[in-house]
Amino acid sequence: MIKRGIEATPTYRYNLSCHIRTMDQSRPNLIFIITDQQRFDTINALGFPHVDTPNLDRLVNEGVTFTNCHVTAPSCAPSRASLFTGQYPHTNGILKNADRWTKSWISDLADSGYHCVNAGKMHTFPFTTPCGFHERYVVENKDRYLEGRYFFDEWDKALAARGLSKQQRVTYRERDDYSDRLGAFTWDLPEETQSDNFVGDLTKWWLKEHPKEDPLFLQIGFPGPHPPYDPTPAALAEYADREIPLQPVTEEDLANQPAAYQAMRKHNNEVDHDSVVLPLNPSEEQRLDQRRHYLANVTMIDTKIGEIIESLDEQGYLENSVIVFTSDHGDCLTDHGHSQKWTFYEQVTRMPTIVWSSNRRFGKGGRKIDELTSLFDLGPTLLELAGCDIPENFTAQSLVPALLEDENWKGREFVFAEGCRDGNFISADYQTMIRSENWKLVHIAGSDELNGASEGQLFDLVNDPDEQTNLWNSPDHLETKNALLIELFEWRVETGYRSATHYADAR
Repeated sequence: MIKRGIEATPTYRYNLSCHIRTMDQSRPNLIFIITDQQRFDTINALGFPHVDTPNLDRLVNEGVTFTNCHVTAPSCAPSRASLFTGQYPHTNGILKNADRWTKSWISDLADSGYHCVNAGKMHTFPFTTPCGFHERYVVENKDRYLEGRYFFDEWDKALAARGLSKQQRVTYRERDDYSDRLGAFTWDLPEETQSDNFVGDLTKWWLKEHPKEDPLFLQIGFPGPHPPYDPTPAALAEYADREIPLQPVTEEDLANQPAAYQAMRKHNNEVDHDSVVLPLNPSEEQRLDQRRHYLANVTMIDTKIGEIIESLDEQGYLENSVIVFTSDHGDCLTDHGHSQKWTFYEQVTRMPTIVWSSNRRFGKGGRKIDELTSLFDLGPTLLELAGCDIPENFTAQSLVPALLEDENWKGREFVFAEGCRDGNFISADYQTMIRSENWKLVHIAGSDELNGASEGQLFDLVNDPDEQTNLWNSPDHLETKNALLIELFEWRVETGYRSATHYADAR
């Protein structure tokens, strides 16, 4: 039975300075690590033994993990803009990549006394807007082709200084096997020039060379494991013969997907977004090869995270730090027959989300919190840990009560996500997801294939956790479908009203 009311879970706010003093005598350094396109099932300590992630395992085993945290958008810039503004895409106006995004709550941290530094990807637009940071060392997508194709970031400049040009789509296309690779290639230039190695080393360089800042907010944006899936040959060798479980792609699943999703499959077969050509019926070996490249890239990032933690310790930051690790969205990796993101399957929406503290300020390590949370809830969480006020226009809710084991904290009853027509989701105007503990509904508006009519998906997550059976047209589930659609309507109205009342322009 679905309970009514999207505001059933209250927003908790604490006496911030009181809790800061309780947890530590000074404001903590905040280290915010965000990878790009990393699925939940990519960390050994979270139940996926097929990947090597000793440093992330340490954060899990000594910290707090939110195991049911979901994005508010299934693509890079909208997800990140939502995370850094505390608002949903439809209320901050940033609905797709290259929508203008220049403002964030990082300005609140800077105004309160934090020295704010970005090393790596943020995906603001324009790419180099300050967005509240004192210093930015921008590294963007590995393979930019539409917006920013000729924008040269710190990585491009470093390669150029060595007389090199990065591997990217125009060079991969010269390969005879390009259409069969599913975006999986090795990085064949010097190892230190691979983008994730570069961002990790850039971060270590800043920590070593820059005078110590107190307190520090450091955002580290790894470009991987977003495609091209490009581990170094040495990293890939560790996965050469590794068996990795693959979710079967069934005819029932493909046949019952919305027309807009079927059209997107066809589009991704014809257009090589991010150097990925999607075969409509890839072999198991193709799928395994792609997965091995992807996981090897994850391990490379994990190695750099370990080195960054060592650098934080060496430079005197770690003893009073909170490290937050997450990603901006996941990747189907051919599960459900899809390439990359742009859908609302669990592989795309569910994020690895870990909070770690050097002095166990959040109690016993290894704790896992299974209640529903939204990725953008990390924004007010970091502000609260810093002792800053949470802006009134935020729809995001602080997770500090959960970290402090407040018995009144219940998590969210529903999480929501949305996406609009863009260069990838090309055959409908808008899609919206509502997910409860037991159900997920996806509403797709303005389907071209259905002459503008709506369509969707409905999944019973208890009996069908792999989302194989679409119940959208099932008469036996009409009551559940309608109840979720009403909740979706109420959410849209309430958040729209809140935005109109307390609007903060993110552009």
